[in-house]
Amino acid sequence: MNRRERFLRTFQFKEVDRVPDYEFGCWDETIIRWHKEGLPHEKRTNREIELYLGLEGWDCIEWLPVRTGFWPPLPSRIIKEEKGRAIVEDGMGGIYLCTVGSSSPPHYLRHPLKNREDWERLRPFFDPETPGRFPLNWEEIAKSYRDRDYPLGISVGSLYGWLRNWMGVERLSIAFYRDPEWVAEMMDTLVDLWISIIRKALRDVKVDFASWWEDMCYSRGPLLSVRHFEEFMVPRYRRVTEVLKEYGVTINVLDSDGDVTRLVPGWLKGGINCMFPLEARFTDAYKIREEFGHQVLLMGYVDKRALVQGGKAIDKELERLTPLLEDGGFIPLVDHRCPPEVSYETYRQYLKKKREWIGRENAELPP
Repeated sequence: MNRRERFLRTFQFKEVDRVPDYEFGCWDETIIRWHKEGLPHEKRTNREIELYLGLEGWDCIEWLPVRTGFWPPLPSRIIKEEKGRAIVEDGMGGIYLCTVGSSSPPHYLRHPLKNREDWERLRPFFDPETPGRFPLNWEEIAKSYRDRDYPLGISVGSLYGWLRNWMGVERLSIAFYRDPEWVAEMMDTLVDLWISIIRKALRDVKVDFASWWEDMCYSRGPLLSVRHFEEFMVPRYRRVTEVLKEYGVTINVLDSDGDVTRLVPGWLKGGINCMFPLEARFTDAYKIREEFGHQVLLMGYVDKRALVQGGKAIDKELERLTPLLEDGGFIPLVDHRCPPEVSYETYRQYLKKKREWIGRENAELPP
């Protein structure tokens, strides 16, 4: 069974020789630690590390090389840097503070999108006809995908997460109440962009799934009300997933941290059916599967804290997840980027144990 068949059959609840051997990479600080503990120094990106360790995704999965967001990118510049911290102008009109060499998200001192004037300034960057959204050799690339034996995805984008990044949680939250027409206008602009690109891309290439990024939840639930989510986002998701379905794409993977439980019903109504990475300390994937059955697909849910503890904690964690694995529609992987508290040797031990658990014992780790 090849990688593409294995991916599709797993998410179709069909019999497979084993589930895909995916992981979700690690933080920059983790890579720095692992270089001191035996990881070759030339392996610097998550993709390079996953390929080196013989993993099959998530960072080394293939994606259509099309641009579905802000385009073309504007160059950022460092305004000031001292003592390991930098103040950066992001190119869109925002200014943020970051720690050099850290995976921590930047702290915005000024967001690029504050009002309608800013929106009108940025709106041209969401024109689907802007040159560069497709590579110049698109026809050649499209042809190269036709006889593949691996899964191929298209990255769609984000309705809440992108606006949150550009505006900040507080300003976006206020806009939902004070200027809902503006929020709707921005979301419609994104949806129109995605549909245009999807139709152009998928008439030439058959992809296996679509991916979305939102990061719209924290430890206790969503960052906006379920009512606003259902009103503003669910119908717009549906507009896009219906177009995807026209081209045979029925797997929609949604990446959001935190406790996603209260939003799962709306995502399913919107055609988004795979929850990822399912942070175990916040979300109960067993309850989600119990409520929604095989309507919902699951990916992630291996508690990173078990890897921090190591040893028998890893065995116990895999045992906890065995009923989900046996039920199907579930690809296990660490429930976010692997943190720097996990040693390189412990991660290797985890991969070895997981591979025995999923039936991939013959995949040897490099020395």
